[in-house]
Amino acid sequence: MSYPIEKKLVIAVSSSALFDLSESDRMFRENGPKAYKEFQEKNLNTVLEKGVAFPFIRRFLSINKRFEKEQPVEVVLLSRNSAATGKRVFRSIKHYELDISRAAFMEGKSPYEYIPAFNASLFLSANEEDVLKAIDCGYPAGTVLPTKVVDDVADGELRIAFDFDGVIADDESETIFQDGKLNAFHQHEVEKSHIPHNPGPLADLFKKLSLMQKLEDQAEEEDRKYKRILRTAIVTARNAPAHERVITTLEKWGVSSNETFFLGGMKKERILTVLKPHMFFDDQRSHLESEAGDIPMVHVPFGIANQKIEQKMLLIE
Repeated sequence: MSYPIEKKLVIAVSSSALFDLSESDRMFRENGPKAYKEFQEKNLNTVLEKGVAFPFIRRFLSINKRFEKEQPVEVVLLSRNSAATGKRVFRSIKHYELDISRAAFMEGKSPYEYIPAFNASLFLSANEEDVLKAIDCGYPAGTVLPTKVVDDVADGELRIAFDFDGVIADDESETIFQDGKLNAFHQHEVEKSHIPHNPGPLADLFKKLSLMQKLEDQAEEEDRKYKRILRTAIVTARNAPAHERVITTLEKWGVSSNETFFLGGMKKERILTVLKPHMFFDDQRSHLESEAGDIPMVHVPFGIANQKIEQKMLLIE
């Protein structure tokens, strides 16, 4: 029996983020929905390859195996597929032994409107248009960017890294920085160092991950040999003196990260290649770059970043 979803930390994921649907997508674009449906039926028992979000989702679900009584997390599938063509997706889910039972199949429509219905603190999709619509409605979402899929099954830890401005917090301060006024940005942050930021699009996710860490704290208290699953990091371009307001915000919210990096303009890849997160969230695409192409990146098109993308899309149209 499923536990009440409103008591869980829920992540919604599209089938295109969870699995590699590049071949299926090509079939749809080149031959249309009828040929796509026939292709999926013909390949019903052919297991889909892992997608960019797969290693992250598999480890996230493993939290329930550690806390069987609480069952604190859940993953919901939100898909543009029809229920009929989604059969292959669910057979692949079963093959990989992923504990996913709830789903919404929209038969070509964007599923973003159902993010709050499933109490999701995050929607991961490879479809940028769906993510932009979700963010415009104030829902937490990110676009999974194409990267190599690395899933080391011997590595049971789940490492999640976040940018701060425009992701965990809103982009109030980033607005000043984007105008090219670095001194004004530092002055603004020093003057408001005692005032916490307003929440950003993934604040709820970050806060609930902190609750998961408190469960692990308790487990560690009871068993010193307990091996922790979750490790969080904040990787921000800020440096001193703008760092203090970040700390103030986290303290006021009653949350923390395991590791915090104030880089002062250094390339974030230098940290990420050591940390090796299973997902890194940033609102700036210029920070979502990796020479090796093996760091799973998620673009959160919030605030200023969102406006730039929408302007670009209007120019293309």
